[in-house]
Amino acid sequence: MAATNRFSSLQKPCKWVKGKVIGSGAHGTVHLAINKVTGELFVAKSALSGADSKYLEHEADILESLDSPYMIRCMGKGWQKGSDGDAELNVFIEYMAGGSLSDMAEKFGGALEEEVIRLYTKQILNGLKYLHENGIVHCDLKCKNVLLGLSGNIKLADFGCAKRLKDLDRNGKFAYSWQSVGGTPLWMAPEVLREEGLDFASDIWSLGCAVIEMATGRPPWGYKASNPMAVVLKIACSNERPNFPVHFSEEGMDFLAKCLERNPESRWTAEELLDHPFITGNSQKKYVCSPASVLDNIGTYKEDYDSDESGNPDKHLRWNPFSMRNCGKPKIIAMRQHADNDFVSSGDWITVRSG
Repeated sequence: MAATNRFSSLQKPCKWVKGKVIGSGAHGTVHLAINKVTGELFVAKSALSGADSKYLEHEADILESLDSPYMIRCMGKGWQKGSDGDAELNVFIEYMAGGSLSDMAEKFGGALEEEVIRLYTKQILNGLKYLHENGIVHCDLKCKNVLLGLSGNIKLADFGCAKRLKDLDRNGKFAYSWQSVGGTPLWMAPEVLREEGLDFASDIWSLGCAVIEMATGRPPWGYKASNPMAVVLKIACSNERPNFPVHFSEEGMDFLAKCLERNPESRWTAEELLDHPFITGNSQKKYVCSPASVLDNIGTYKEDYDSDESGNPDKHLRWNPFSMRNCGKPKIIAMRQHADNDFVSSGDWITVRSG
């Protein structure tokens, strides 16, 4: 780990005001907050003392050790009395104005264009490469846990399930039950659900699921949530993979195949995937698009107050990530499913957390 965090230089707020709730999870609530001294917006993740606060402290410890433009920044933590008088832990985290990739798809009409998916996936891979080089498995990678800046920069968030691979067994893997690993079943790797261990390849499987999520606007697998354990067993014990988006390019299909190898030993690493043609664009057909209206130019410039852009090496990329235009391709493309095959939203699943 780097001794001096170039990308984690935000200061812990001394005086601040907690605003409205903008999210909640299995172990606490997420509030928008403002620094009374600087006027800066940030996020306060809060949990009462006990098992929930231990989970939040773990996330803060992970975040404070990270030094990458692809990781959400943590400004510290502190205790205070909650509204009911009990002790409450607050973890102060950088505010990303674009919300999550899951929010974006919901607000802007569904699936993303392949060009934009490639842009976001490259940044996610850079984040995973950094984590894996530092012995950390994210364990809960999905679009809900990938945050977007105003200028298209991507940062990984929600490290409550993250694990450090420093206490390895003799096979070089963690020995966890899938319930204790944490994460969301539809995005979890088969070997994790089979309780065969956990390593960096588990994140790569989840990345493939997240790419499908970006491409379709739906969670992977697309099963009804009425019998979650049946879905878990199918993912864990069958030889199937989630359906690939039918509109994807040949390079996109091959990229997903490299991520979603059921044998974790055969999955490509984050470093290898960064050189895949889907990411580099070396074999992609080039399209030249002109804006059809002034609305297509939204998000194509960088505003001075875009603080979540700091230190991002991909900051030169400035096109509108929300435009669904694709040079004659369908604006919104959904994966073809059987008529009775309902997709489950991530909200219908309980995200399993370790205590």
